[in-house]
Amino acid sequence: MSLYCVLFFPLSMFSGPLWDGSAALVAGIAAAVFLAARDFRRRPQPPTRSELLVFSDVASPALVFGYATARLVQWAAEVPSGRWAMILAGLEILLALSIVRYLWLEGRRAIQLQRPTGLVTAEGLILAGVGFLGLEFLKSRLAATTAIPQSAVTLSVAAVIAGAALVAVRVRQFLAEKEEHRILRHIDTHGEATQSEYTPASAECPHPERWKMFDTMTAEVEVLEFLKCLVMTMKPELIVETGTFTGISTIWMAEGLRENGRGRIITCEYDPKVFAKAKERMDASGLKDWIEYRNESSLETSIPESIDLLFSDSDPEIRSQEVRRFLPKMNPYGLILIHDAGSHYKVVREAARKLEQERLISVVLLPTPRGLVMAQKREGRR
Repeated sequence: MSLYCVLFFPLSMFSGPLWDGSAALVAGIAAAVFLAARDFRRRPQPPTRSELLVFSDVASPALVFGYATARLVQWAAEVPSGRWAMILAGLEILLALSIVRYLWLEGRRAIQLQRPTGLVTAEGLILAGVGFLGLEFLKSRLAATTAIPQSAVTLSVAAVIAGAALVAVRVRQFLAEKEEHRILRHIDTHGEATQSEYTPASAECPHPERWKMFDTMTAEVEVLEFLKCLVMTMKPELIVETGTFTGISTIWMAEGLRENGRGRIITCEYDPKVFAKAKERMDASGLKDWIEYRNESSLETSIPESIDLLFSDSDPEIRSQEVRRFLPKMNPYGLILIHDAGSHYKVVREAARKLEQERLISVVLLPTPRGLVMAQKREGRR
């Protein structure tokens, strides 16, 4: 979708006092729809529902900004008479700009956190409906009347109902889909890029925004770099990874193996759809000689050799079972890494502590945003 089809919204509003705000708004919508339709006609396939919702999410703040711009132009050309009229006009512009800022920030969060498409549009409808109905109420009170124009009530209520209905539908659809599948679909729609870490601050990691991430399930970029550095430092013969997901962490560790010139990594992913996507990435990475990928559960896969490095990054509920299962195969001088062990993720953190209390492993908690356990089994060390 061309960016200019969105930027045309505010540009269409600078038509001066010849048009009122509603006419400018309609012109902006018509221009954007025309340009978007031209873009879609060039595509080999028709746009999906998700793509249309992405367009509406991007267009929503632009529409409100266009409306605010038109009202500002009118206000400058025809200064309202009376103090209260000027105040109300200013409040209307300020409200519109506040909605624009909120929707813009929501759009950024939607991309970062893989939220469902359409929510920004829905929030825009609700905020506009409530906000402008409130302004009409204020106008009626200042004018010493009790009547609010019926058209304003109808449009505002319709906007709120439409927004609430869109929220209900999209959230229900969003929650019905596995998180892994949502992220894969998000990557297909928006592409893949590094961004600030999403995890909130914690006692052990008060500044998570200093870290980077690809998505909310792949390990932080700095942790990926640490994994590669660790592989190059340890020179392991065998790495076992649970929870391949998109295959990014697998590739980073395989790059370390290639630098070493020896070793291999066995990675397991249970979900067939997720595995297929990861396999595509790994096949295209040029690192197939170092990777053995398996579409099976980590609790069922067979590892006959000694494990030098175990990276547990599958479902949090089974991390403890994985460590217990692979512990007999662990090289006593090898390392066990367990991701998502921050204080936000009590399941993994408490599982690691319990394993330590049972004197099975020795644990160090690395203070990354999502938390990383570095452990070593106690049995066999000298």
